[in-house]
Amino acid sequence: MKTAIILGATGLTGGVLLRNLLGDDRYGNIILFSRSPANVNHAKIEEHIIDLFKLEEHAEKFKADEVYCCIGTTKSKTPDNETYKKIDHGIPVTAAKLCEKNNIPCYLVVSAMGADGKNKIFYNRVKGKMEKHVLEFDIKKTYIFRPSLIAGDREEKRTGEKIAKYAMSFFKPLMIGFLKKYRSISPQEIATAMIFVANNGHRQTRIESDAIAELANAEKNSE
Repeated sequence: MKTAIILGATGLTGGVLLRNLLGDDRYGNIILFSRSPANVNHAKIEEHIIDLFKLEEHAEKFKADEVYCCIGTTKSKTPDNETYKKIDHGIPVTAAKLCEKNNIPCYLVVSAMGADGKNKIFYNRVKGKMEKHVLEFDIKKTYIFRPSLIAGDREEKRTGEKIAKYAMSFFKPLMIGFLKKYRSISPQEIATAMIFVANNGHRQTRIESDAIAELANAEKNSE
């Protein structure tokens, strides 16, 4: 059975991913690196509560068949730009560095639709630079997932995001063709697609939101 590492297991997508991996017989050990406990008791879990900005100090424990990085923050939670970059850029890049160092063959990281290192929007620019730097490491298989707005209830209050989710839910049936990738997507779809790609591979390194939904459906239909 395989060992998987999750970064961000206490978040919306990471939490769903954790539950899915715990129920998957292909995985015997799930290693969590988090700043706070996931509060999930299971024999498969090996949990390390650490300062994620010092992830490199735990390189000897960072060993697995696959690494799933679901780390991310928002401007409302992290208004300081430098801290924001340390989270959304620094942690995923450090994880990629450790994958290379420890010969971990598969790295899967959640980015965002519209990620572009030259984008004028700070959020998209940080994600774009993260993608570029992650891909510079010598890892056998790296997959970058670029979801649209993630549907689901979060603990923190995000009024603008809630309005956008309602609007996108209303217009979703009308979003066809090239507009499909702008549809909101559930954390369950993202988590399911990540596990599917980890075990089956994918022709593309960067996977857009509509393709994520299609992969999730493919996995669901194969069960």
